[in-house]
Amino acid sequence: MVMVKEPRPGRVKTRLGRDIGMTAAAWWFRHQTRRLLRRLQDPRWELILSVAPDHEGLQSRIWPAHLPRIPQGSGDLGQRMKQVFDSLPPGPVCIIGADIPEISRRHIWKAFASLGPHEATLGPAPDGGYWLIGLKRCRPSPKGLFEQLRWSTAHALQDTLTSLSDFTVARVDVLRDIDSAKDLKDLGSVP
Repeated sequence: MVMVKEPRPGRVKTRLGRDIGMTAAAWWFRHQTRRLLRRLQDPRWELILSVAPDHEGLQSRIWPAHLPRIPQGSGDLGQRMKQVFDSLPPGPVCIIGADIPEISRRHIWKAFASLGPHEATLGPAPDGGYWLIGLKRCRPSPKGLFEQLRWSTAHALQDTLTSLSDFTVARVDVLRDIDSAKDLKDLGSVP
């Protein structure tokens, strides 16, 4: 499951937009997402888009028409991810953002493989957040999952681990998501 927003200036990657301009940030997100979607298609899993805003995202011609889409719904990031987990049939699901330039099929495969012996998996980011969360979904997700999380801070990963305290949790590779011009510069891809 890839969480995507319509790439409109001022509506997507706004922290990055404060550094490089809202139009440049939206352009970067649109092209980064298209590269990521091409790279991650694989017969071992179904690639689905979780789109926002709901109606516009479901009708959008920006994203590949052959990929299934579901609406993200309302609420903060945690509420929207929980809605995604709760709306799908039982079985393993991994959710990622589209702003992870270094991700590969190998990273996704490792995340699904880690759900064999574990109930949840997280892909940490260097900034204290994470680029992936996966749940085996053999039992209901924790009642307090994603509640009282300090999103966009160095505490997001630890807060999520706390909300998963009754689950066995694996960690997979550390990858960087893009939130600022510094992140782009560190990757050598400033637009």
